[in-house]
Amino acid sequence: MIHKILLLGSGELGKEFVIAAQRMGQYVIACDSYAGAPAMQVADEVEVFSMLDGDALEAVVKKHQPDIIVPEIEAIRTERLYAIEEQGVHVVPSARAVNFTMNRRAIRDLVAQELGLQTAKYFYAKTKEEFDAAVKEIGFPCVVKPLMSSSGKGQSKIDGPEDVDRAWEYGISGSRGDIVEMIVEEFIPFDYEITLLTVTQKSGETLFCPPIGHVQKGGDYQESFQPMPMKPEHLKVAQEMADKVTRALTGTGIWGVEFFISNEKGVYFSELSPRPHDTGMVTLANTQNLNEFELHLYAILGLPINEIQLLKAGASAVVPAPAASTNAPEYDGVEEALAFPNTYVRIFGKPFTRTKRRMAVAVTYDAPETDLNILRDRAKAAAAKVKVKIQD
Repeated sequence: MIHKILLLGSGELGKEFVIAAQRMGQYVIACDSYAGAPAMQVADEVEVFSMLDGDALEAVVKKHQPDIIVPEIEAIRTERLYAIEEQGVHVVPSARAVNFTMNRRAIRDLVAQELGLQTAKYFYAKTKEEFDAAVKEIGFPCVVKPLMSSSGKGQSKIDGPEDVDRAWEYGISGSRGDIVEMIVEEFIPFDYEITLLTVTQKSGETLFCPPIGHVQKGGDYQESFQPMPMKPEHLKVAQEMADKVTRALTGTGIWGVEFFISNEKGVYFSELSPRPHDTGMVTLANTQNLNEFELHLYAILGLPINEIQLLKAGASAVVPAPAASTNAPEYDGVEEALAFPNTYVRIFGKPFTRTKRRMAVAVTYDAPETDLNILRDRAKAAAAKVKVKIQD
């Protein structure tokens, strides 16, 4: 029952996963490229190294001999995980899934070309010349994303010719890992977007959490809310699409599958993450019988999940840093934030800041039939009370 888990990436999502794992008696080694990362603060052991260094990754695996490897970030030498998996280590969800989903080219081609699911029209670009040609072919407006990035880094919208050069430079600066390539895609005039948390099990049917609505700014999540009201036929299509993609990728765990929903044109596949999703932090408001981190752990360990129950309606809103600093910040206003009813604040414990870096989240809940606008306003008001104080 007790497993040794190697966590690759130790941000706030990893921290919540480690907490869930510790509650089930698991042993976790948290890894990241810098010391003091959030998940390291609650893990049994830590390792600091660049996960883009394949030799270093293999050395850490050899040192600790884990039973399970759980990737939490994109910047990993993922192709090395195939050989590690062949040695009997359980890679979550699978080495195939991690390799496909850490690169937007692989996952987009799988979804659009092999599975034939509806996506935005898209082109790839490795050079500025290819980028300009792709933008011309797609037309305005269009959306630009690095093939490898996280939390919306490098993502932007091009509304006209004046935005093209800026979007290319921003995309390059936001790329993670050693892949420098852009995807230019058609802008979908969607009515709303959702994250459909999808749970694949070792034995047992694939399960879906109630849909989570979210708002992004610059490609980065700002708030999320659950359950997102949507037409039953659109939800059914989204579930069918999520099931097809996760089956094709194989493996067990939770997947954050993102969709654009157009009331006129239907459901468009957008993105997929093979791990807990940032928008899923709304489940920390106990909106479900198991939050997304517990669901991920149960699926990985092969523990039965009979059903996912919606217990409450909830909303989350992020607390960003106002500026960059190499020192750990302090926080004001937490008491005021907690004065709101049914509200929690989760401070991630990041040891340094970057401008607009996500440092904490406010989550709130109420009865399932509660108007989501009330909860969204409450979560944003609570988050606004929390001030990140930069230390000189």
